[in-house]
Amino acid sequence: MRKFFGTDGIRGLTNKAPMTAEVAMRVGMAAGAHFLRGAHKHRVVIGKDTRLSGYMIENALVAGFTSVGMDVVQVGPMPTPAVAMLVRSMRADLGVMISASHNPFADNGIKLFGPDGYKLSDADEVQIEALLAGEPRLAEPAQIGRAKRIEDARGRYIHAVKQSLPQHIRLDGLKIVVDCANGAAYNSAPTVFWELGADVVAIGVSPDGLNINDKCGSTAPALLQETVVATGADIGIALDGDADRLIVVDEAGAIVDGDQIMALIGASWARQGRLKGGGVVATVMSNLGLERFLEGEGLTLERTKVGDRYVLERMREGGFNVGGEQSGHMILSDHATTGDGTLAALQLLAELVTGGKPASELLHQFDAVPQLLKNVRFAGGKPLDDSAVQAAIAEGEATLAGRGRLVIRASGTEPVIRVMAEGDDAGEVERVVDMICDAVRVAAG
Repeated sequence: MRKFFGTDGIRGLTNKAPMTAEVAMRVGMAAGAHFLRGAHKHRVVIGKDTRLSGYMIENALVAGFTSVGMDVVQVGPMPTPAVAMLVRSMRADLGVMISASHNPFADNGIKLFGPDGYKLSDADEVQIEALLAGEPRLAEPAQIGRAKRIEDARGRYIHAVKQSLPQHIRLDGLKIVVDCANGAAYNSAPTVFWELGADVVAIGVSPDGLNINDKCGSTAPALLQETVVATGADIGIALDGDADRLIVVDEAGAIVDGDQIMALIGASWARQGRLKGGGVVATVMSNLGLERFLEGEGLTLERTKVGDRYVLERMREGGFNVGGEQSGHMILSDHATTGDGTLAALQLLAELVTGGKPASELLHQFDAVPQLLKNVRFAGGKPLDDSAVQAAIAEGEATLAGRGRLVIRASGTEPVIRVMAEGDDAGEVERVVDMICDAVRVAAG
């Protein structure tokens, strides 16, 4: 069992364990020691989103890394995929993104990337946890690391993202609303679209340390919907706090989730001969409608457990180049080593430019099967081990057999049981979810 690492790095309420300055410094020491391999001078790249607590966590990490002999390159507020890209381009040994993604400002997190730009494996995280439990191996005084801040990191990332589009594709004539969630992409994303010729209306681009994801961004798209309709835009793009996921709004203000985005990109790339692996990789949460659509296109849908890192692991194992999550993580491995909301948005915009269809038509690839997700918070224990809960789950599976799916899981980041069901009968789906939620609540007290 891991004490610190969850589904996506280390995350929690700031100034409460594990998200304290003390723990962050220890993480820097442990992760730095783990990646001190070879005789070269070692380097770590550290980026962050716009949370107030980012200053505290960043300085603590710098102290930890330099104390074990690693040089630190600080790039300031940058999207998570930018940090992954910079790790590789700078030949660094390690990358760190300080962010709690779509969570409110009071939370923060630490995501780690290896020298290849990919998120760490479970094995690496276990080894770092073991180092956290012991005494740090501090460097000799003459071997303490140095810290340096670079100012052109944003430009490097913007250039790299634009390179994902063929030179002949421009966005002239498109009016785009982009909501940056007052987060890490508040500067880079509008610049990318503007430089490619789009008429850009930017919202969520005034971070103050406290307003990240606050009534804006991919988890709160109402403002984007209103702005798209009010300005007569062709499409709206909503990123989350660290810009590794996106949700899209069509010209009528309707929300388009990650499943529809994967369907569009997967099918389009297959027709162009660009799709690898014969299908798309997604998680158990993706809609049954996506699976049926891909089957109709002669493609497969491979499912993993929840977490974009598990999607990417399967993509690498099977040679796939399109994968993602219903929540908006889009991994296009021809261009990036992790989810990138801005890059994925560009692929959609290219389809909009070349397809000659409005977003409402282009982005509706299939009819989603009725799906319902409810969360039950619990104070302690293991409600899923309760016999009554297990009986309710078995009854739900029998009810949906052949007509739908049931997914029950404990959250990897908070004390919550997530109950999801889908099927062709919406009423039946709701009854199954409510029955299981009630059983979990009783078991959880």
